[in-house]
Amino acid sequence: MKIGIIREGKNPPDKRVPLSPQQCQQLLSQYSNLTIKVQPSPIRCFNDSEYERLGINLQEDLSDCEVLLGVKEVPIEMLIPNKTYLFFSHTYKKQEYNRDLLKAILAKKIRLIDYEMLKDKGGKRLLGFGRYAGIVGAYNGFRAYGKASGRFELKPAHACRDRRELEQELVKVLLPENFRIALTGAGKVAGGAMEILSALKITQVYPDEFIREDFNKEAVYSQLNVQDYFERVDGKEFKRLDFYRDNRGYRSRFLAYAEHADMYIACHYWADGSPFIFTREDARAANFNIKTIADISCDIDGPVASTLRPSTIVDPFYGYDPATEKEVAFGSEGSIAISAVDNLPGELPRDASEDFGNELIKNIIPHFFNQDEHDILASASETTLNGELSAAFSYLEDYVS
Repeated sequence: MKIGIIREGKNPPDKRVPLSPQQCQQLLSQYSNLTIKVQPSPIRCFNDSEYERLGINLQEDLSDCEVLLGVKEVPIEMLIPNKTYLFFSHTYKKQEYNRDLLKAILAKKIRLIDYEMLKDKGGKRLLGFGRYAGIVGAYNGFRAYGKASGRFELKPAHACRDRRELEQELVKVLLPENFRIALTGAGKVAGGAMEILSALKITQVYPDEFIREDFNKEAVYSQLNVQDYFERVDGKEFKRLDFYRDNRGYRSRFLAYAEHADMYIACHYWADGSPFIFTREDARAANFNIKTIADISCDIDGPVASTLRPSTIVDPFYGYDPATEKEVAFGSEGSIAISAVDNLPGELPRDASEDFGNELIKNIIPHFFNQDEHDILASASETTLNGELSAAFSYLEDYVS
């Protein structure tokens, strides 16, 4: 079997890779019948020489590889017909901007395995960059707070060589007494954000404690799950499975936490049709206390009403004025500091790539060698080598036609 690691071609360029040089070497020693070839790249976070030093073949033409691994969407002109590709295609939700990409994949008879669709039998995703989105997103939240308040200045995450240097920056963080942080979410993104809170030695407290207790001047945070910040309109008991089946008839109770929070870190998954976590009207309320928001989930015009647009790695912060409901200059009087970068793992590409590669090696690669006995690959294949949508993705027929 021959695996090729393609050069990222999407603009703006992404420095991440699916497998580091060391991980390629690990796979080659693990599978005697495997060959790995790497397409040269001037922008990859691991440069060509790092692969060459470990004996990994560099090759411009990958047409002799059966399986091609990337990270972001592959430009149509770079697609090689009759291959199996793995990358984040952003097509399964019928994203308008990638319609032509999926059309081209079908026309070129490519089997597309979308990373986001790779799940275990229980429906849990097997790999992704969520952990590092949480790590960098939480870091950016403190960087925004320090900059807006004038209390401290942190180096941008992308200016740090790796996570170790980023965590060394955290010694500069100086929080006022009684500083409180609300965090929504319970997945890998939330877990990554909580790693930063742990590195800062900020104490975790229960949601009910967060809004009722005095913590003797120390900084605290609380992780809120859906049952904490949503409630049934009819007053009946909240049952998580009922909410996931049908999110109508629910409303937010997040304002109870916003009244006590100084910072909000949003790491939740939000489905279309769910109630907003807070509305623009909520943000104008006299008891809405939040002054800094790190929206890692970054749903535009969605559940975090102050997220008007995504920000960028180069320009990560903007201000939101609750009174006018408009964007204002960062640091403007009366505004909320917003961090809403939508490609956060790209700020620590080496660490994020290694974390992703470890999951790829553990959870995905083995299925190429065991005849996909659990249908992990088959279930994630949007298209077939015959140029057709697979049965599970037939709902995309109207999208591509």
